Amino acid sequence: MGPTASGKTDLALYLAEHLPCELVSVDSALVYRGMDIGTAKPDADTLARFPHHLIDILDPAEAYSAARFCSDAQSLISDIHARGRIPLLVGGTMMYFKALSDGLASMPPADPAIRAGIEAIAVTEGWQAVHGRLAEVDPQAAERIHPNDPQRIQRAYEVYLLSGISLTDWHLRQASEKALGQTPGSSFLPYTMRYLSIAPVERQILHQRIAQRFELMMQQGLVEEVQALYSRSDLHAGLPSIRAVGYRQIWDYLEGKLSRDEAVEKGVIATRQLAKRQLTWLRGWKAEIEWFDSLDPKRFDQALKALEPATI
Repeated sequence: MGPTASGKTDLALYLAEHLPCELVSVDSALVYRGMDIGTAKPDADTLARFPHHLIDILDPAEAYSAARFCSDAQSLISDIHARGRIPLLVGGTMMYFKALSDGLASMPPADPAIRAGIEAIAVTEGWQAVHGRLAEVDPQAAERIHPNDPQRIQRAYEVYLLSGISLTDWHLRQASEKALGQTPGSSFLPYTMRYLSIAPVERQILHQRIAQRFELMMQQGLVEEVQALYSRSDLHAGLPSIRAVGYRQIWDYLEGKLSRDEAVEKGVIATRQLAKRQLTWLRGWKAEIEWFDSLDPKRFDQALKALEPATI
């Protein structure tokens, strides 16, 4: 685990080179096909040498969720163990890690960024349009909620965008857990999980790496990559794929809402904010985490030693 631009992939590839590992991506953006540059997806040669599960499994028009990730990851972990190998999960989507290790929370908390996105849709299209989008993903909730009740419309649509699960299904799940006497958030994984995290000791170093990587993405053709998505009639700014950091800023540039320089600046700022949230998740992690400095030349051997067969 670790914040964006911290060197997770390089460390994972080193471990996979020295241990009988299979890599499982834990990233809510890498699941999408055609989103390669802005997600820092490993290149084709790397993926050929080190195949990653859960990369390029969805079209950007589709939604992925923590619940679906847990289902996919649990099946993969079981299959990998059956092959006598070690599942090595790598990525920065902390909600997925937490959902897998602790179980799904009873209801996703409010997310300011998601709410801002919904409000932006309401400003440009009206709350009736947001209510219509809610009706597409949760018709039962849309029937219950009046089209002139923006607060409840926002929350119901927010829950779906955050989790990929409708508010109606959340309520059904809660009722089922209560009937079975289960405690939401409990873990059902029959495995011992080891947590490794990599990050620069100095936050300023991370900020520099984020800025440098975003500039490199621009040079590699990020605008053209987003342009290909923008030209599709079935994609819009409200989709989880387009809300990914970097993509939504370039999308705004293509819509004429930002200049190119403003899009880059806002993309870097948004990426730094993401890294800050990731570090907050990690510092609050309940299980023990072994930390490695992104700039320590010994980090690869240290991580390998931490995962010696006798310790797994």
